[in-house]
Amino acid sequence: MTTKNTTAILPPIRVQDFDEQLRSLISTTYRWAATHWLQLIIAVALASALVVAMHFIRRLARKYCSHPSLSRRWGAIVARAVVATGNTFMVIAAVKLVSAANFAGTPQEVRATINFIWILTAGYQGAIWAREIIIGAIEYRTADEHYSGEAIGSAMGIIRILVGFAVFAIAAIVVLDNLGVNVTGLIAGLGVGGIAIGLAAQGIFADLFAALAIIFDRPFRRGDAISYDKSSGTVEAIGLKSTRIRGVTGEERIVANKQLLEKEIINNTQREYRRVVFTLGLVQWTPIETLEALPTMIKAVVEGKGMKFVRAGFTTFGASSYDFDVEFDSPSAAFQEFYDARHTVGLAIIRCLNEAGIGLAYPTQTSFTAAPDGEMVLPYAALDAPPVAEKAEPTPVPSHRQGTGATPSDSAVDGDSGHN
Repeated sequence: MTTKNTTAILPPIRVQDFDEQLRSLISTTYRWAATHWLQLIIAVALASALVVAMHFIRRLARKYCSHPSLSRRWGAIVARAVVATGNTFMVIAAVKLVSAANFAGTPQEVRATINFIWILTAGYQGAIWAREIIIGAIEYRTADEHYSGEAIGSAMGIIRILVGFAVFAIAAIVVLDNLGVNVTGLIAGLGVGGIAIGLAAQGIFADLFAALAIIFDRPFRRGDAISYDKSSGTVEAIGLKSTRIRGVTGEERIVANKQLLEKEIINNTQREYRRVVFTLGLVQWTPIETLEALPTMIKAVVEGKGMKFVRAGFTTFGASSYDFDVEFDSPSAAFQEFYDARHTVGLAIIRCLNEAGIGLAYPTQTSFTAAPDGEMVLPYAALDAPPVAEKAEPTPVPSHRQGTGATPSDSAVDGDSGHN
């Protein structure tokens, strides 16, 4: 009869085995302490000094966090993580450092026990540090008044739960792996479960991570005037799933965070100015000397109104005009100042063109008529043609027939008709 060998993840531990191991550990520790008592006293003193030093560092970190001018810096995030250091971790860390020196001849059983406790404590404390740093970084970004709000405040509760679950799950896997446990199956199970949850709520998670991207990358803030896709407006709120934008015509637009970040966003609030572009279509009989002097004239007009002149010059031949572009910058990025600058400079350019006798072209159309002989009849008199004499009114001819009112020509026609 054959017996099938199976390998368990952890070997079975019976109460009798645990009691024997505990008695062996106590006996070994007692004999080691009896023979190395002086080294143990020195090790305890060193460990105590390390614990006192870590307590001192934690106290400094607590004072740093409580200082008003320093609590809003990135260093406060690390300080908060240091404050979250537990006393148990400090003691175990000091014992681990002292035992690692091995100047007291620590037995193998005692060293293995210290390593086991150290792995558990370090894994738990590392998870706490990671959670504090991640959440602290998110809170630091959301602490700005332009990002804080009811939506972000409620989202932080969900973010804390997700971050806490993630870091402690990773810490548990790392601890089990360091203890010699095969965690391949556990990782695969967590991966499959994570994929299933991600597929079921991919839309929500996509908008959530997009909201975090907005908070961290800061392409815009609450109160900024932005343009996206073919719309524009002012950001009123940045939520967990969507961003609310007040349109220029007064309507409120609710755009999903993921959809918003997929488009090109122009942050008009971050502008230093707005550029105004005019196209002047001059009539095509404008003298070339006037065209050459026009950029200088336009520059004087623009700078005379307090604007920053950029450029002006010929661009293209229009259908019925010579087109010139005029570019200048408004004093600031405010839309009202941009609007007023465009109005003021535009009227000043019109006034300048009127005073210089420069005409602006408008759509025109000329019609030509053909004479019976095929020659083109101009719609206007030729410049070199002599004046045409007025045609005299025909003299009325008395009729040869009474009561008919016929003219001589009519009689001729009638006679011819009768002859035929």
